[in-house]
Parts: sequence; structure tokens; C-alpha cells
Amino acid sequence: MATTTVTVGSSVGLHARPAATIAQAATEAGVPVTLATAGGVPVDAGSALMIMTLGAKAGDEITVESDDEATLARIAELVATDLDA
Repeated sequence: MATTTVTVGSSVGLHARPAATIAQAATEAGVPVTLATAGGVPVDAGSALMIMTLGAKAGDEITVESDDEATLARIAELVATDLDA
């Protein structure tokens, strides 16, 4: 699987709104995508609840992993974007 590490861009972290946006994009992609904090257990990016369990705050680094390069890039872009703006 391909991976990339990005910094959480949402000013208040990956709470409900950004988590839901990311989960929707991951689900629509139709391929497995995981997110993990440094040293943490990867979670399914298709689940907003699982994303919120990461407890990721603005500025935290998140590793995005997927077999599909386009999906990897899209989810990484969403994690790095301030989805609250």
C-alpha cells in the first residue's frame, strides 16, 4: 500500500464536520483507505466515528494509506485542508 504523511489542516482538528467529509470521500472512492497518528493504530477512513477516535488536533501528523494513488491524494488533501473555513 502507498502511504503519505500530512499535517491536519482543520483549525480545530478532525472533529465531526471534517471527519464526515473525509469519510464520505473515502466511502465514495470504493477502495480501502486508512488514517493513523504517529505510532497509532490505523483506522478506516470511511468511518467518521473512527476518524474522530484518532483525537487528531490541528498540526498533528496523519499517515494516509491506500492502494489507489488518486484516492490517497484526495484523502490526504482533505486531511491537510481547513474544512472548517
